[in-house]
Order: sequence, then structure tokens, then C-alpha cells
Amino acid sequence: MLADLENGVTALWLAVGEAALPVSGLARALDGVFLDLAPIALDAGDETGAAARELLRLYDAAGVARDAARGSLGADPLGREARTGAPAATDEAVELARLCAEQYPGLRALAVDALPYHEAGASAAEELGCSLATGVAYLRLLTDAGLTVEQAARQLEFRYAATADQFLTVAKLRAARRLWSRVAEVCGAGGTAAAAQVQHVVTSPVMMTRRDPYVNMLRTTIACLAAGVGGADAVTVLPFDHDLGLPDAFARRIARNTSSILLEESHLGRVADPAGGSWYVERLTDELASAAWTFFQELERAGGQTQALRSGMVGERIAATWAARGKKLAKRREPVTGVSEFPNLTEKPVVREEAPAFRPLGRAGGDGNGNAGLPQVRRDEVFEALRARSDAHLAATGARPRVFLAALGPAAAHTARATFAANLFQAGGVEAVHDPASVDAETVAEAFAASGAALACVCSSDALYAEQAEAVAEALQSAGAARVYLAGRPAEFAHVDAYVFAGCDAPAVLSSALDLIGATA
Repeated sequence: MLADLENGVTALWLAVGEAALPVSGLARALDGVFLDLAPIALDAGDETGAAARELLRLYDAAGVARDAARGSLGADPLGREARTGAPAATDEAVELARLCAEQYPGLRALAVDALPYHEAGASAAEELGCSLATGVAYLRLLTDAGLTVEQAARQLEFRYAATADQFLTVAKLRAARRLWSRVAEVCGAGGTAAAAQVQHVVTSPVMMTRRDPYVNMLRTTIACLAAGVGGADAVTVLPFDHDLGLPDAFARRIARNTSSILLEESHLGRVADPAGGSWYVERLTDELASAAWTFFQELERAGGQTQALRSGMVGERIAATWAARGKKLAKRREPVTGVSEFPNLTEKPVVREEAPAFRPLGRAGGDGNGNAGLPQVRRDEVFEALRARSDAHLAATGARPRVFLAALGPAAAHTARATFAANLFQAGGVEAVHDPASVDAETVAEAFAASGAALACVCSSDALYAEQAEAVAEALQSAGAARVYLAGRPAEFAHVDAYVFAGCDAPAVLSSALDLIGATA
């Protein structure tokens, strides 16, 4: 932590609790940290109360004036319920909010964390709607406990995810502030400082990949840029190896420097609302705010965020959204570089030390006591399972599953479809063999036998398909091809078993291919 602070980090976000930093270890962990300069944000789950009291004790022991303490105590009972399914206990959050309102004006007691919904597959509008409903639930809770609306609003810090869809991220953060301002206005706090939404933005864990993880640096850079342009107050950039285990020093340095370079060299923080006035961003912000407000109203009609979570409404809506997105991922309408597009089967695996079971991000749904929280999804999960089958086949046999690309005619005729087919099969861990560069009905059998492949895919133009596809496919079947594919839209070609084309169900095609080869799960 000291190394990070010395090299550009300006605040600390600490996971506290079992299998993470123990409450009793806070004093040692923060030894040497200037607590009056570095805001501290806690993520302590069940131990929020104990962790908060220990942090406040450390402030007093360090001689930090109570009005100089900055940060978030991280109480988020509804966020914890969304993650684990365990019923929310709110008494501790109320106690901490009352204490901060009376004695620690620079500390916020509650975090409105939208990451559980984002990690479950929610759309940007659903993420905003859930955060808005959670914030309103906390306002009701705190005002019922005797705080004024202004005091209650000052106790909330909002946490959102930033993705590599830069314009959607910019619009989401702008829409979030607009929506919260409207809530404050309706509650009677409009026009006050309490109406301003404080945003902590985290680069999306859902978009991170385990294969070709260095591409994650590009994703997090775009996400960090979008968070800054969108007006985030604080940004956490996840290391590129976040999902592979405990990030190493190089990964932490790159993550740390991403925001530092954007701030210090690109001057990202020098302009207020740099996207303001852009027709596209303004229109997207309006549409997103409208959709989020509609969903928020649905949650309110269902009895508020607590009831919507417990009734299963939130989970069902998010599951439907993710199912629709899953179809786009399967058809590669939403490409994932290094996974479903341009995979590299020869990449050297990035190996990291196993990370602690408790992490601020990446916790599995459920609390271990029979309560089921929202699931966690990944864009690469289906393709990752296919690649794992290929890896197991490689370990067992010494060779990856292979498909022979039977390219017909000159390069101009077959290159586009051969490249497409190679990308598709490699996304499932099936190595594409394209040697020789071109074959015909007379030479394809010998070339297929030499390739060591069990599958074959005919690749060329429609004109050459009409002339040669059936004869080549017949020769491939005679040579022992377990399945003959053709790269192109389905047509009536004899001896062709299946077709691969843009928009086909890639996981279904690849899983079937691995089944034929014998690469078991």
C-alpha cells in the first residue's frame, strides 16, 4: 500500500474480514499511511461495524481531526443481500450514519454498490435503476432514524462499473448524477450540496478475460478514460490479471499508472463534463436516464429494492437481460478480443499466486448458509469452458484438436472465409491447419491425411463452391473426416455435414466439434 501511495494512488479501498485483512490487522496495514491525506474506503461485509470502529480508533490515535477524516465506511446491507442472499441487517448502518453525521463530516457511512447487479449481467439502465432504488431505500432508512434529508444524502457514496463501451459509460455516469439530483429535488434537498452524487467507479470485472489477459490493459484504459470523462470522483482500475489470482507488482503498476497518466499527461480532470454538448452523448444520456427511471419506478411499485430483491424480481429481470446478451456473445455479435475473436492458441499461460477467497470483487453468489445471491457472469465463460476442454485434450494426447481448412482456388477467393473459419474454430481451442494453401478434389485427401485433423472445413467463394464443393467434400469424407463443414450460409451441397457462418451459434458448433474429436469436459 505504501508503494502504491508513493507512486500515484490517492486513496485506499480495503477488503476487511475473514480470508482478507483481519480487523485486528488494520493498524499494522495502515502503519506509515498519512490518514489525514489518504481517504480510506472499507469493504468489510459482516464485519463492517467492527472495521469501522477500528478505523475511527486509528484516526484518533494518529491525531487526525475528526473533520479531516475522509473516506467511506462501506456499510451496504442491500448490496450484501444482493451478493449473498442473506437478509439485510440495517441497524449497524444507521448507527454509523448517525455517528458520521454528528462527528465525522468527511466520512460517508453507506456505499450504494451497483456492482452486484452489473456482475450479474444487468444492463446499464438496470444497474442505474437498482442503485437509485437502493439509494432511496437508504434515504428512507436514515430519515426514519431521525436524520434530515440533507444529512442522509451526505452519507451515501455510489459505486458503478466502467466498461470498454466508452460512450455508454460516459452516459451512465452523467445519467446517474441527473437521476440522483431529481431524487434529491423530490425529497426536498434539491439545490443543496447534498444533491451531488459522489461516484466511485471500478473498471468492470465482467469484461475481463482469462485468455490473452494482456488485452485487459486496453479494456481498462478505455474504461478509465470513460470514467474520467463521465465525471467520476474516484476510479479503481483493476489489474489485467485480476481474474487469474493475486496480481503481481507489474500488473498493479500498470493499473495504477493508467489513471495517473490520464490525469497528469492527458489532463482528464481539468475540464468539467467534457462530453457535454455532444449530440450523441446527450441523446444517449437522455435515453439511458429515461430507461433507468422507468425501471426504478417498477422497483418502487414492487415495494422498493428490498422487496424486489427478495421476491426475485431483480434477479429475473437481470437474468433475462443476460440471456439476451449471451445470445449476442454466442453469435459473436459482441466480439471478445483474444477469446471469441483473434484467439491465440500458442499463448503462454499467465500464472499467478492464488488469491484470497474473500475479495471486494469476484465473490461467488451465496453466503454459505443456504442463501443464494445474484449470480456472477463473465463474457468469456462459455468460450473459456471450450478452451479448457481443448487444454485437457492437449494434456492427454500431446496435440490440440484440429480442423483442416480445405481452401479452394486462389487466395483472393478463399482468404476471407478461411480466416473466418480459423478464428471461429480457434475460439473453441481447435487448431486450424491451412497447409497447403489451396487444394482441389484430387489433392485434398492427401492433404487432409497429412494434417492430422479429424475435421475439415471447405473455404472459398460461392462461385467455386458451385463448381467444386461437393467433390471436395466427398473426397474428405472418403479420407476419414468425421465431419465436413463449409464456411458460408447453409445451402444444399451433398457430403457437407454442417455450415459455419457469421451469426451462427459458435459455442454449439464448437462444442459439437470437440465432442466428435473426443475432447471431453
